Amino acid sequence: MKFPGQRKLKHYFPVSQPKPTLPTSEVRPDKDTYIVGLDETIVDVVANVSDQFLETFNIQKGLSNLVDSDTASAIYQELTANQCISDHFAGGTIGNTIHNYSVLADDKSVLLGVMSANITLGSPAYHYICHTSSKVDMNHLQGVPGDIGRGITLITPDGERTFAIAPGDMDELNTEHIPEHIVAGAAALVTCAYPLRHQGKPIKPAMIKALKYAHQHHVPTVLTLGTKHLVEEYQDELLALIKNDVNVLAMNELEAEALTGLSDPLQAASVILDYVDLVLLTAGPDGMYLCGYTDDEFKRETTHPIKSGSLADFNRWEFSRPMLKSACKQPVKVFSHIDPYMGGPEKIRNTNGAGDGALSALLHDISANHFHKETLPKSSKHLAPFLTYSSFAQICKYSNRVSYEILAQNASRLSRGLPEREDSLEEAYWER
Repeated sequence: MKFPGQRKLKHYFPVSQPKPTLPTSEVRPDKDTYIVGLDETIVDVVANVSDQFLETFNIQKGLSNLVDSDTASAIYQELTANQCISDHFAGGTIGNTIHNYSVLADDKSVLLGVMSANITLGSPAYHYICHTSSKVDMNHLQGVPGDIGRGITLITPDGERTFAIAPGDMDELNTEHIPEHIVAGAAALVTCAYPLRHQGKPIKPAMIKALKYAHQHHVPTVLTLGTKHLVEEYQDELLALIKNDVNVLAMNELEAEALTGLSDPLQAASVILDYVDLVLLTAGPDGMYLCGYTDDEFKRETTHPIKSGSLADFNRWEFSRPMLKSACKQPVKVFSHIDPYMGGPEKIRNTNGAGDGALSALLHDISANHFHKETLPKSSKHLAPFLTYSSFAQICKYSNRVSYEILAQNASRLSRGLPEREDSLEEAYWER
């Protein structure tokens, strides 16, 4: 387990102790610290096209469009013929997140989903495996006869991104391939709202079963909202799922508004905290918010400048560590905000996956807390059942830095971890 963020050595736990056994590629629930992600396995194809191209295939600009296999094949053949394809990437919001987690933590994660039983060179499954960290345990995937999903990202000259999604067999994950012992041993379970739009497909009950297993075994559950349009279409069903089965909710400001009807991120987050324990809300050029609960006994006041917005002095307790509301004797709502790291990249090369990067950093901190508690259960860090190892403010910095790394590159996944030391990042950024 590589420690999240950059800290002085005194904060580290004894990772230098000799390992009694050789490492394995498959997770061992009784020995390893890992997270589990359930996703629609999909490969992203990135291509530059004209507006006329979208009209030709009746693709709605700026939206996520579901297309059948024949249409997807026709689009792909046209793009290949015109040499429009720039890249193939393994995709999926949860696939991105757990890949990033394993890169950051240099440790294991588990992917639940489907994979083509027969993988050929150049196939979607081939590209998916090639672009996924070797630390991601795929031994629990469900084999399917057809292809995994293919998501074609069509970039028009104005920079707008439009998605054509060919599901393939990506929604065929069934409940029999949700291993209870793997979920039970995890530091967290993370999934997304996308399976809700595939009514009648096996993946929806599979996702719900995984969430139920996590709750039964007191494993923190994390959900990302997907897109604004999905939230609007399935708002009632989403709210019921969130109330009953979700601890941590991740979204952007548009999805937050669709869920709550409030355009102000702080107000929206405050409302959402009536349903969940922790909210990660990315707000584009306005930065990001991390909002949740801590116990009044353990709240810590910030030394940063006090901020006020729609909520007065909202960041006063941001040096506190997040807790589940049910674990607090006197729960206090805590809000933290951070501006984009270094003002954001000079040139944003890719916005797809920035939110996934931020979430992977939060998950890394949650799993580090789990690992530390297993290693040093009597440490003063565990006087209360905290959800994370770090404070709201510190996690904001770490998530912010990872998002920057995604924005500054072409791919939606990290190809390497953050530098141990970097000239552009003064130590005070982490130590404040």
